[in-house]
Amino acid sequence: MSLPILSTENIVLNAEVENKESAIRLTGSVLVERGYVDPAYIEKMLEREELTSTYMGNFVAIPHGTEDAKESVKESGITIIQVPGGVDFGNGNLVKLLIGIAGKGDEHLDILSKIAIVCSEEENVISIVNAASKEEILDLFEGVN
Repeated sequence: MSLPILSTENIVLNAEVENKESAIRLTGSVLVERGYVDPAYIEKMLEREELTSTYMGNFVAIPHGTEDAKESVKESGITIIQVPGGVDFGNGNLVKLLIGIAGKGDEHLDILSKIAIVCSEEENVISIVNAASKEEILDLFEGVN
């Protein structure tokens, strides 16, 4: 039985993180706990961040592993971490929404494009950051599953 790409169990509301590294570790740990990736994937997410920032604008970062992290991916999945207080991603970039991605094969490209469509609308991002329930967030990403 395969896991859904996104479910309420993959969403963390009102997270507080002290820095970019702990934000990425939290994002990765949800992917690990839910069975999408092996723990080694978290290090690959941090490695990817060192290569190039996963900050996308509109208060959104999309942490994911490097190319060679694919062997650590068991199932395609997304985790959404709401950080209303924001976390500094460097260069004055404040992140209030972390979307962790693990994709099998090339599935991450399809997942990324669907997320990009949702997050390109600033009002969607604000709705996600201010959502009081996981279901509200799930509704905004309806097309992702």
